[in-house]
Amino acid sequence: MGEQLVDVTITADDADWLAGFTRRLVEDKLAACGNLIPGVRSVYHWEGAIHDDRQSLVILHTRAALVPAIIERADADHPDTTPQVLAVPVLDAHPGYRQWVIDSTG
Repeated sequence: MGEQLVDVTITADDADWLAGFTRRLVEDKLAACGNLIPGVRSVYHWEGAIHDDRQSLVILHTRAALVPAIIERADADHPDTTPQVLAVPVLDAHPGYRQWVIDSTG
């Protein structure tokens, strides 16, 4: 099957910041693309309290081998001290789309 693909999700409070961050990841070939979803409602436990916030979410399509670089970039650039960055393996993909992700990254 070749190189493992993953979808990486990242959330942020500021949709414009997240769009710019995504653009930089795509420009630097760390992701083939990012699907931005504004207006996600996140309910979570943080620092002893339950939060209910509006956030934006991006789903990045990339190679598993690039996840450490994406995490490193999020640690350096994300406004949160502990940003939500999750990589989920892609079990299967359209062969042409899969090849496009491989060709567009790395």
